[in-house]
Amino acid sequence: MSEHLAERLAVVIPYYQTRPGILLKAVGSILAQRGAGADHIIIIDDASPVPAREELAALLAEHGARIRIVEQANAGPAAARNCGLAEVPKGVEYVAFLDSDDEWTEQHLQRARTALGQGHDFYFADHFQLNQSVSAFQRAGRIAPAQHPQLGGGEQLHAYAGDMFDQILMGNIIGTSTVVYRYARFPTLRFREQFVYAGEDYLFWLELCTLTRRIAFSAECECRYGAGVNIFSGSGWGTEKSLLRLHHEIKYQKALPRLFKLSEQHRAANRRTVSGLRRSFVADLLHRLRHRKAIAPALLGQQWRVDPQTFFYSIPLALGIVLKR
Repeated sequence: MSEHLAERLAVVIPYYQTRPGILLKAVGSILAQRGAGADHIIIIDDASPVPAREELAALLAEHGARIRIVEQANAGPAAARNCGLAEVPKGVEYVAFLDSDDEWTEQHLQRARTALGQGHDFYFADHFQLNQSVSAFQRAGRIAPAQHPQLGGGEQLHAYAGDMFDQILMGNIIGTSTVVYRYARFPTLRFREQFVYAGEDYLFWLELCTLTRRIAFSAECECRYGAGVNIFSGSGWGTEKSLLRLHHEIKYQKALPRLFKLSEQHRAANRRTVSGLRRSFVADLLHRLRHRKAIAPALLGQQWRVDPQTFFYSIPLALGIVLKR
């Protein structure tokens, strides 16, 4: 397909950053795409401390026809992406996601268009996670490109031949900033906004996989993740974000059996994951108590509503762990 006949594509970027220069790099990587690239760049300024309009002033003067900025009260990445999807113009066939602290390689959208143009609905690619020199696919070891049919039109483009639903549940390898999908076929599909800090992207992929099995991927690294505002960055043991991260991971895992029909294997894996997260939550909580670190009562109340078993069944085990340290 020639570039002037290419299907229209929009990029959705949720934006909240505390340092200038980050969004500028992300948008620059979109504008540097080879081939047809993006027709629309939709940025949802989620009450960012560094305003998007200020950040992109120079680019707006030159590329304002392609870039749209929508400001909203802070609501988290899922709500921001949904706002972006609601702003997608009529006639757009594909939507790509890019987080504001990530950057694409120059051929990402061209390769995605090639794969989707062969009848696929969902595309993702290998990538480099934060501070990594080994790709996400290689680190996870869960996808062997040679086992999936190769597509024409580009090296390392493949039709996914396995059970992607199982892949996501048992060890997701899809990076949000690499996803491009056929928006025109699924115009009402949205992220679940109640999952603010964990699982909202996985749930979107899972739901998409129940609607189509026409999935393609690239074994070439097409995105590099950057360091910006992220609940998972700096959320290790005992940090201010760790309890919040664990709470939202438990909330996501607990929702899976309610939202999807899981096999017994998936249910067993889900139970093991929830059990481990409960143990970590309570161990982290007791660590905070011992070291007189701040604990948000509201978060404990939220955890009680999501999973009261955290407190009933995990405290004795976690207490033993902490006392041994």
